[in-house]
Amino acid sequence: MKNMRFAGMAVFAAVGLGLAGCATGGVPNGGSVTVLDPDAKLDGEITVWSWDVGAVALERLAAEFEDAHDGATVNVVDVGYDNAYDKMSVGFQAGTGLPDVVTIETDAAPGYITQFPKGMLDLNPILGGDEADFDPFKWSAGSDAGGSLRIAPWDSGTVGLYYRTDIIEEAGVDLETIETWDDLIAAGMTIKEKTGHTLLSTDIAAGGGFQMLLQQLGQGLFNDDGEITLDSPEAVRVLTMLQEMNAAGLIKNVTGWDGRVTSAKDGDSAVTAEAVWWIGTLQGDASELSGKYAVLPLPAFDEGGTRTSNNGGSGLAVPTQAKNPQLAAAFVNFVLADADNQLSMMAEEGLFPSYLTALESDYFSEPVEYFGGQPVYETFAELTSQIPPIVYTSDSAEATDIVANAVSAAVLNGGDPATVLADAAKQLATSTGREVAAQP
Repeated sequence: MKNMRFAGMAVFAAVGLGLAGCATGGVPNGGSVTVLDPDAKLDGEITVWSWDVGAVALERLAAEFEDAHDGATVNVVDVGYDNAYDKMSVGFQAGTGLPDVVTIETDAAPGYITQFPKGMLDLNPILGGDEADFDPFKWSAGSDAGGSLRIAPWDSGTVGLYYRTDIIEEAGVDLETIETWDDLIAAGMTIKEKTGHTLLSTDIAAGGGFQMLLQQLGQGLFNDDGEITLDSPEAVRVLTMLQEMNAAGLIKNVTGWDGRVTSAKDGDSAVTAEAVWWIGTLQGDASELSGKYAVLPLPAFDEGGTRTSNNGGSGLAVPTQAKNPQLAAAFVNFVLADADNQLSMMAEEGLFPSYLTALESDYFSEPVEYFGGQPVYETFAELTSQIPPIVYTSDSAEATDIVANAVSAAVLNGGDPATVLADAAKQLATSTGREVAAQP
């Protein structure tokens, strides 16, 4: 949810991880943990924390939930994005002060799950029967090592390839025949030669999309054992590709979120590899470009390979300290495991469903005027179930910072990708105490 996903991780790194080693796990007074009951009587009051359009969506659905459950009251509080992670980290640490439901972004989820293993209730008794109907990557990211679902999937950040149809037409290339990144890079050379535009714009100092591309290969920064995989063959392959693209003049290096948006408005580059929420950014910040964009799946690294990834998204959790956990879990189930409700959040607030059943709606095959009538949501709907699951840990935020420095060292300063990543892996091992995984 929202384009500030990295800011959330930064707050978590500064606040949540600073509490490591002294957390009680969020169980009030060290008491027993509630086991959720799908047949529990539902009444009383709950408080829900979220922000931005997420809070708007939850407040709207809260009224419908109250109508369907006599005697139930749902209070949705927009805690503000800048305050949310400070409040949650302190609340989990103290074992008090949290509401009945909290919003946690996907990148931050595994860190909270690891840091506060008793801080959130297992939602499997309520949602477990619907696992096959959810984005598998999001379900995995919200589950602990034992398979307990601690953070239920809400919205997905399914990634596709946005492209400027006018630039592509001027260059005389056909992106619909593109199968692999090598194909796209070759097209990018033609685009630059014939139009002067770069292939894509990205913030190299922030990682240049490295982790998004790495996930496309089914690889994260850690393996299932929590070992560091920054120097995996897949990581070297991605960084080498970024370095070669930059050396060929195919990358427009920009600074921060505002730089990316400005670059899109100015038409610096022909394509953008980004999540489904980029649609809202384009429509809101570059309305003058209506009719000049289209969408395709990402090119694969190898022919027949995966053609999507994930960037962003969020979930809902019920803290162990919730005063009314049964009603809280029922509300989470009502909001997330219901195709109509998920569809309404897409239509009203632009939250792309993690609930795959919702993606079967005809809504996603409707033409979108901004994209020249292309049913762009249909592309993302088809790709969501293909997002490769990867492993996050409580050290993911620190790893992200180290990776960003490694990308800059290789792409901007010419460092050897394998050497740069090996050094980065050792740095992360030193700072976290984790082992570096043996590479083939």
